[in-house]
Amino acid sequence: MSRQRKKRKPAAKPQRREQPDQGKSPAAPPPRRRGGATAHAILPAETLAAELKPEPQTRTEEKIPRWWTALAALAFGWALYYLAAYGGGFHPLVFTRGEWFADIQARAARSQQADPLAKGRRLYRRYCAVCHGMDGAGQPGQFPPLAGSEWVLAPGTERLVRLVLGGLQGTITVKGLPYFNAMLPWRDQLNDEEIAAVLTFIRRNPAWGHNASAVTPEQAARLRQETAGRIEYWTPEELEKIPADR
Repeated sequence: MSRQRKKRKPAAKPQRREQPDQGKSPAAPPPRRRGGATAHAILPAETLAAELKPEPQTRTEEKIPRWWTALAALAFGWALYYLAAYGGGFHPLVFTRGEWFADIQARAARSQQADPLAKGRRLYRRYCAVCHGMDGAGQPGQFPPLAGSEWVLAPGTERLVRLVLGGLQGTITVKGLPYFNAMLPWRDQLNDEEIAAVLTFIRRNPAWGHNASAVTPEQAARLRQETAGRIEYWTPEELEKIPADR
């Protein structure tokens, strides 16, 4: 009886492990998304939208610097002071809403700017107050007072006009006290209207209790012409020779 030969299975060939090439880095694993899903995986629309939604950022509040607050408060306070000092109380004489410029000009002609005492006060403050003072009290021993002065309140105005035009040199007695100093001539600095305005102010200033007659520009012009050739300062003795009522 013939023996049946068993069939042998062929031996499995050993698998060769491929060695990575030297100089080449191993292949990187496929990119993965949140939750472990690969980039090639198809995600539901809701999941994809949730993953792409930006994360909320916390916003820090910006504080205003203290120096800026202090500066704004200072500017506001200065604006209130300016309105209180120069706003005229929003009086209709100063400010009328919706008024035409012609109306303002017409009103200004009747205001204090047209007052001869106001013009004389401005001239006195600019040229005379530095020596005689805004109160007209003068300075003891140097500059004689004008308030209550017999020279200022004389019935006539010729002495004063000549004194202002040509200046004064020597000792002058005012209200019983002697004053020795020099007063510069104002012939070239003041015109006839300005001389009349400043002398009218000192003769009629109610703050000093004065109410003498006014000086006109015509009087100043006449005496300017009569004394055009004089270059010497006037002395008190020369002026006293002129009648006080002229």
